[in-house]
Amino acid sequence: MKSRDELIDDLLQLAFAEDIGDGDHTTLSTIPEDAMGRSKLLIKEAGVLSGVDTAIKVLHKIDPEIKVNILIPDGSEVKPGDIVFTAEGRVRSLLMAERTLLNIIQRMSGVATMTKKYQDRLKGLHTKVLDTRKTTPGMRLLEKEAVKTGGGENHRIGLFDMILIKDNHIDFAGGIDKAVERAKEYCRKNGKDLKIEVEARTLDDVRKLSEMEGVDRIMFDNFTPELTREAVKIVAGRKETESSGGITIENLRDYGETGVDYISVGALTHSVKGLDISFKAF
Repeated sequence: MKSRDELIDDLLQLAFAEDIGDGDHTTLSTIPEDAMGRSKLLIKEAGVLSGVDTAIKVLHKIDPEIKVNILIPDGSEVKPGDIVFTAEGRVRSLLMAERTLLNIIQRMSGVATMTKKYQDRLKGLHTKVLDTRKTTPGMRLLEKEAVKTGGGENHRIGLFDMILIKDNHIDFAGGIDKAVERAKEYCRKNGKDLKIEVEARTLDDVRKLSEMEGVDRIMFDNFTPELTREAVKIVAGRKETESSGGITIENLRDYGETGVDYISVGALTHSVKGLDISFKAF
């Protein structure tokens, strides 16, 4: 399996291939090869900053000789007019890197900003907001890093680092008992130390799962806050608990007040507006 850095390198290579292709012909035709200049990453909208390191990686992949001066680190709350970093080097390199670095840092900052908005609604509670796998293809690791920057927690990264038995798995397997037993046996046979989470659709499911050995977390799927409160009482701290489905920024607090450990929210990544940021010559 590829490492995080290898996956990011693959993403950047694809981004350069689709953006630069066989050359930035506008820049190549208008800017002398030896022209030097400076650019600044300028914040134009309030939010939470995320993706600085990756944006700089973009610059250095284009041109290792670009000099960068970081002024504001990831995780900072930023406002219009703030300068995140300055970059100095070949003008051609700065221009070729511009769109890719902005696409990444705008998207990541948008995710971090959205996550903080959700987590702030849970202030004073032990409940943490979780991301999902509803991410931009190729950018999952970066978007999940942005969730952490915004104060949330990561759910599983992919299909490989946790067992999450959902309704379709249960139905195809012939029931909760069979699905869980097969998952446990699979881990034993293959030497996998994976957490097992199981989706519950009813309070009867919750009761069964709360007694089941080898289940680490129970997901309450599309439960109302009232049902969630009952479910949390049934589990009574024996397993981790998670709410999922039909949860919005408006009702998030209602779910958090039930005592559930986690609330997973696809909106942290699947419908985020990028933070307005520009990369300007100065």
